[in-house]
Amino acid sequence: METRGIEDMFDFRRFPKDGLVLLLLLIYSPVGLCLMLLRIFIGVHVFLVSCALPECFVRRFIVRTMCSVLGMHVRQKNPRSRDKNTKLYICNHVTEFDHNIINLLTPCNTPQLEGSTGFVCWARGFMEMHSASGQGVIGESLQRYCSTEGTLPLLLFPEEDTTNGRAGLLKFSSWPFSLTDSIQPVALRVTRPLLALSTPESSWLMELLWTFFAPCTVYHVSWLPPVSRQEGESMQEFANKVQELLACELGLVSTQITKADKAEHIKRKRHTVPQTSTSKQLFPPPNLGVRPGSISLGFMVPSSGAEDHRIIKMAQQVKDVLPDVPLNVIARDLVKTNCVDTTITNLLENSEEAPMEATGTSTFGPSRNSSSFSSGPTPTIKPAAKSFGKSPADRHLSLQERKEALYNFARRRYIEKHGLDREDSH
Repeated sequence: METRGIEDMFDFRRFPKDGLVLLLLLIYSPVGLCLMLLRIFIGVHVFLVSCALPECFVRRFIVRTMCSVLGMHVRQKNPRSRDKNTKLYICNHVTEFDHNIINLLTPCNTPQLEGSTGFVCWARGFMEMHSASGQGVIGESLQRYCSTEGTLPLLLFPEEDTTNGRAGLLKFSSWPFSLTDSIQPVALRVTRPLLALSTPESSWLMELLWTFFAPCTVYHVSWLPPVSRQEGESMQEFANKVQELLACELGLVSTQITKADKAEHIKRKRHTVPQTSTSKQLFPPPNLGVRPGSISLGFMVPSSGAEDHRIIKMAQQVKDVLPDVPLNVIARDLVKTNCVDTTITNLLENSEEAPMEATGTSTFGPSRNSSSFSSGPTPTIKPAAKSFGKSPADRHLSLQERKEALYNFARRRYIEKHGLDREDSH
């Protein structure tokens, strides 16, 4: 399978980057606010009607018409390909309301595998799972459900999380394909003008309000012919085959990116330290692992100018003690430790791995201007042991000697630079 860049699969900005589209959004904002308030009022009536009417074609038609007023338009392709005998629908996941949209076209149940239970679960149209014993028990329960006569088909999303639906599909989990030997693939494509469909870590309620605010959200549902598992085909191979079919129908690519990869990517972006124009000169983005486009992400924890100034000041203090270490290396460690002494200790202990600036030396030793420190004996520096210790005790003693020598040299450099007396340094 092809792997697509994870940045392309999710929208981390709610608002558009294009200036003209952003201007149109600003002009539309008063209208959108009025629409949102009106649609909230209508949405309550849609909920009441869906609760009052029994499950039938008339109910689905009325609710679908009222959802169009809410700005959620549904279009389907190849409805005759839908097999009424198939007990499992497999669909890609784009928004928090995909299961509601599919349910407007045909009756089906979607189990709530995680999240709120009780009234909220029922009000959102999920089928509540009473077992909390793990995925294995849930799989067995759903397998019994599919084998029971007269039950509605199940609708599952093997991606297990949403994407923007424009770049690729997350890797399909294999456990949904163990429920039945025959499944009905459903390809879902969602479009919306002016605004992104969803952003990571946004709640379903917030997504509903943005849906009411937007001019419209169009759901394109395409029914693919049923697919059966071949003899000798594993569940993961079956899942990969269905993933390829849906990706081909949607014009996307299949990826090996999983729900866990998405969560880890969000976590990394949340903890990335933004940079100001001053700190960029000291800490270049490539060396700190910060993508230029990730600084202005709206969901990231913002960093104030005072915080950046504090890091710069601390980095300069470490630089006074260890002048041969590049500032970007110091800054990277300070972001982790937030302590000058701890960073100095880390850099001294990892002196062999830390890159040195071009000062004519390759280790923590005297630089070109070390002649100004001619008073007093120069500490002996042992950047590396001459031989590898035969016992752990010998290796530990060698390490302690090297650390002590490096500490003494760093302390001497600091005393000479600031004109301190040796007695005051103790």
